[in-house]
Amino acid sequence: TGGHHPAQEGEVFNMRYQALRKLGCGAFATVWLCHDMRRKKHVAVKVPRSGQSFAEAAQDEVALLRCVSSMKKKDRAGENIICLLDDFRMMGENGFHILLLRALQLRVGMALAGLMGNYAAQGLPLPFVKKSLQQVLAGLHFLHKRCRIIHTDIKPENILLYGGDKNLQKFLPDVVDSSQRTGVGLKGPGGDLGNQLEHCDLMNIEVKIADLGSACWTYKPLSKEIQTQPYRALEVLLGLDYGTPADIWSTGCLAFEMATGECLFDPRPGKYFSRDDDHVARIIELLGKIPPQIALSWKKSTKFFSRPGALLRISRLLPRSLGAVLAERHEWTQAEAAPFASFLLRTLDYAPERRASAAQCL
Repeated sequence: TGGHHPAQEGEVFNMRYQALRKLGCGAFATVWLCHDMRRKKHVAVKVPRSGQSFAEAAQDEVALLRCVSSMKKKDRAGENIICLLDDFRMMGENGFHILLLRALQLRVGMALAGLMGNYAAQGLPLPFVKKSLQQVLAGLHFLHKRCRIIHTDIKPENILLYGGDKNLQKFLPDVVDSSQRTGVGLKGPGGDLGNQLEHCDLMNIEVKIADLGSACWTYKPLSKEIQTQPYRALEVLLGLDYGTPADIWSTGCLAFEMATGECLFDPRPGKYFSRDDDHVARIIELLGKIPPQIALSWKKSTKFFSRPGALLRISRLLPRSLGAVLAERHEWTQAEAAPFASFLLRTLDYAPERRASAAQCL
């Protein structure tokens, strides 16, 4: 922005960018589709909610995105991250509003969650799952090693799709010519998107990691409360220190959900226990007893455990192996289930220091 006064920056923004429609709205910000009249391209503009805390969070996000943009010039793996084009500060009634502008490359905009919804009954085809995970992991390796950033919120909603083939674009939501619609739909011109994509080359769809709104530096974690619940790593649930391995745990959960159409962990509260209690119980059922040195390494470990290995509020567990879940519940063959389970178990190691890195997962 070159040191413009905030009011001047607002004028520059209004002259250069034409707002077309709202793309989405979350707890912290609203995202708009805008037309960049100088570059003759469409961009996504993220406008944080009013308030000092939101402005400070947006400034943190700008710093993280600037680091990503800078490092992308040195490493092609950065192409797997949605990039920052510019940022503006505009004076509002409650202080500065930070506007983040991101490129919409081809038809970027539809989240992986939308595509998964159309394959919910059986999961996405494994070749597409593998290819998408390679791109997510390449992006995480770039964030972790090059940028020293922890994403902290890997989930289907934060993985965006784009199509490199013009013939494929007609099957993706039209985020540009959308004057007749108010939301990003999931229907193709001839019916359900999932069915349409089965008839074209699904492998032409690429993915990018989006939304660094809750990300932090590896050397400066900003909050103990990170990650969306089903994708939350054990160390985060237990209130322990976390690092880049927390993203890998979330990626393992993402991989299972992509391949099966079902959450790996979908905790729910009960009459006598919390959602966190149920989450820890489901993890133990699938992955086995948590070692005492991990379970009791937190000074408030009595929140979950009465003694090593014994949950405080849930006594009846139903142990099952990951391979058995894939084979029995999802009807995978042994040849399919064994290597996939082996991969997932590396991403779900209880000890973060033993958990596979993004590079090892690749």
